[in-house]
This record gives sequence, C-alpha cells and structure tokens, in this order.
Amino acid sequence: MHIVILGLNHQTAPVATRERLAFTAEELPKVLNRLKNEAGLDEVMILSTCNRVELYGICSDLDECRNRLINFLAEYHRIEADSFADNLYFHTDSDAIRHGFRVASSLDSMVVGEPQILGQLKDAFAIAADESGTGLILNRFLHRAFFIAKEVRTRTKIASCAVSVSFAAVELAKKIFGDLNNMKVMLIGAGEMCELAARHFINQGVEQVLVTNRTLIRAQQLAEEFSGIALPFDMFHNHLDQVDIILSSTGAPDYLIHPQDLTRALKKRRNRPMFLIDIAVPRDINPKINELDNIYLFDVDDLQDVVTENLDQRHQEAKRAEELVTREVEKFEHWLASLAVTPTIKKLREQTLEISHQELKKTLAGFSDLSDKEKHRLEAMVNAIANKFLHHPINYLKSHTDDAAARPATMIREIFKLDKSDNP
Repeated sequence: MHIVILGLNHQTAPVATRERLAFTAEELPKVLNRLKNEAGLDEVMILSTCNRVELYGICSDLDECRNRLINFLAEYHRIEADSFADNLYFHTDSDAIRHGFRVASSLDSMVVGEPQILGQLKDAFAIAADESGTGLILNRFLHRAFFIAKEVRTRTKIASCAVSVSFAAVELAKKIFGDLNNMKVMLIGAGEMCELAARHFINQGVEQVLVTNRTLIRAQQLAEEFSGIALPFDMFHNHLDQVDIILSSTGAPDYLIHPQDLTRALKKRRNRPMFLIDIAVPRDINPKINELDNIYLFDVDDLQDVVTENLDQRHQEAKRAEELVTREVEKFEHWLASLAVTPTIKKLREQTLEISHQELKKTLAGFSDLSDKEKHRLEAMVNAIANKFLHHPINYLKSHTDDAAARPATMIREIFKLDKSDNP
C-alpha cells in the first residue's frame, strides 16, 4: 500500500487556479465518500485552504491512483484537467510522508512558521475521521504530523519572530514598554493594517483602543469590534496625550501629526514615553518628531527591516526544523514497512499454535485420567514451546522492515506453507 498526496499550492498555482479547485468545509463530507469510491482509495482526506488544495490517500496502484485523482478534480469541479494538470504535484511514500510533516510544521507555508495551517490540518482530519475516510495508516500518519508540528514549535524558534508589519509593530512596542498591560492605543485609520495591528495589541493585553477615521461609521465599526472608542477625525489631536501608542495608516497626502502636536501631548503626560508607528505611504507623521525626547517613531521601512531580519532568523530555524522532520520521516517509514510483514507474522503465529493445539488434543485423548489442572499445565507448556520456536523467525521478519521486506516475508511463507490451507 502507498501513501499519496496530490495537490497544488501557492508555489505551484496562482490563486485563480487554486480557488477553482477548492472545497468548502460544508461539502467535504459528501466529497470524501465520492472521492474514496471513484478513486479507489482505501483511506482519504482532503485539505483545502486559501493557499493549497491537497488530496491525501492510501492506494495500491500509483499510476492508476494519480490519474483517478486528477479525473476526480476535473469532473467534480467541471473543468478541463489540462487547465490545472501542470500545476499539480504528486508525492508518494517517503516524499508524501515528508510533505505531510512539512505542511503540518508550517515549513511549506507562504509564511514559514505561521500557526494557522496546523489548525486547518486538524480540522480536515476531524472531518475525514468522522466520515470514516481515514483508517490505520492515515490516522497514524496525521497524528505523527501533529506531533512533529508541536516538536518543531517547541524545540525551535520558528514562530517566535514577527514576520508581518503589523505584528512587528507590536514587538517593537513590547521592547519599549515591556508589558503592554494598561497601555492605551490610538489607531488613525481603519483599514486592514490597522485592524490587524489592533488584534495583535489586544492579544498582548492593552487596556483600551481608540479609533479615528475620516469616515466615522467605519471608525465606530472597528471600535465596536474591540470594545474601544471611536473619535471624530477632526478631534483626535485632543486625545493624543491619553494614549501611549499611536499607529497611523491613512491615505492622507500630507502629515497629520507634527512636532508641536506631540510637544503639547508630552507636557500633559509629564514626559511619559510615547511610541508611534507610521505605516502609511506617504507618511502620516512628520519625521522631525523623532527629535523630541521620549518619542519613539518608526515608519514602514523601519518595520520592514525588522520583518526581514526576523524572516532570516525563521529560515535559520527552519533548517533545524527540517532535521526534526527527517528523523520523524525515518521513524514513520520504519513503522509503515513493518505493516508489510505483519500479516505473515500473524499467519505464522496462528498456524503454529493451531498445529500445536491439534497435536496436544491428540495426545490428551490417550490420557483420560489427567486432571483439568494437569491439562492446563500441558497446554501452557505447548504454548511456551510454540512461542520460543516463533521467537527467532518473528524477530527476523521485524528486523527486515525496509524496501526489501517482501523477500524474507515471502521466504517464511513458502518455508512454512502459510498460503496453503492443507497444512499438516
């Protein structure tokens, strides 16, 4: 049996192609059953996110399996296979194991180290398991993937450095203030960058978020989302002294905050430090503000430098993570190979015990005066002899759990005539 993964991701296909082949969580239950039947898979799971669509399966014929999986995608989504076939990858066996472990560990993500993919993989597995799509192999495979993902996050620093501008702003704020509890933040602008930064600040425990925007209703919507306060855009200068952190991202053509604005604010704050992040282009905050004492101003280039440095650190940590993945792949391959000899071991044990008990039964027929206790002792002795006899052959089979495992298994089956029903 083979583990296979057929799919495409952000590295092999544009979003226009990925979205045409995507599956919604609601349709997955019926899709899994149909895929299992039409592709002839013993086990199946589908992972579908904004950055990847992957079909996981267990099959016996690799070439036939690949063609069936491609045809399934084409027929289900009603598009020509030629329109996406070149974007696909098809991983099998060792490569499939490594790919699955790398996906779970976020080593194959657009942003290396991001945590979302592990949750998405767990959700995909839960749906497949609920629909009886997974079995012995995929269950073990996915649980080992979850394990190695945890190992990577705890034994490396792959997720410890900010790799988005919004999160980098939060990291810098923590370096200046230490604990962000009891801090107050003002967002000037209510776009996506401000919203993302607000989420990060909230997660770090800031006390309050003030939001101002040229469109007041948008400021109110964002403020409500974070239990904050919306300010009219022409009034936000009056509240600068009340906040410790200011993040600005608008489309204003000129500076919105000048040195004199913060000079007044600092006086009211008794010179308590203020941290300002200007991620607008063109900039919202006059850079001369940096000349003021107790003012820390960073623009988008400063933040990008932090992101670039952190990305370099993540890639260094990713090398360590790859080593952990490689070790786990080898362990899983060993377990998977052991499955090839398991039926032979089972059959050998069953046949040996059956012959032993048949002979014991013949022997006991000639001793009518034996007590039940004596019979049990004889039965225990026969079982012990059988187990000692099986010890070396079974260990021999277990020690050959690699690509050549089929040869010793076949030899044992021939020697002991395990495939014949008329054993003596």
